[in-house]
Amino acid sequence: MIAIFFVAGRVLFAALFLYNGVNHFKNYAAVRAYCTFKHVPMPGACTIISGLWLLVSGTSVLLGFRPEIGLALITVFLVVVTPVIHDFWNATDPTQRLGDMINFHKNAALLGATLMLLSLPRPWPYSL
Repeated sequence: MIAIFFVAGRVLFAALFLYNGVNHFKNYAAVRAYCTFKHVPMPGACTIISGLWLLVSGTSVLLGFRPEIGLALITVFLVVVTPVIHDFWNATDPTQRLGDMINFHKNAALLGATLMLLSLPRPWPYSL
């Protein structure tokens, strides 16, 4: 039963990164514009690279194929992107500040989950 819960949690966790990776390409112009708004250098290239990054890391975790690499990629992504994109301390609009604060804390919790998953022994149940 524990293995089934682990796999279900792994699917839900990975799905978030896969969805956002697809979204970077499906809504490329909007994501690139948001990166520009947040003063990300080379926003077009960063949108493509981060989209691929999310797809690769999410797929690794989903399939359990070299999950330590996928989780390391997620860790780097969250550590680098979170303070740049969700810099609520710089927002002057109260609605934007609240949205950035919520997303900053969400990413901090995802980072915690990523670190916990990194500590688990491998191979994971039902993995490639």
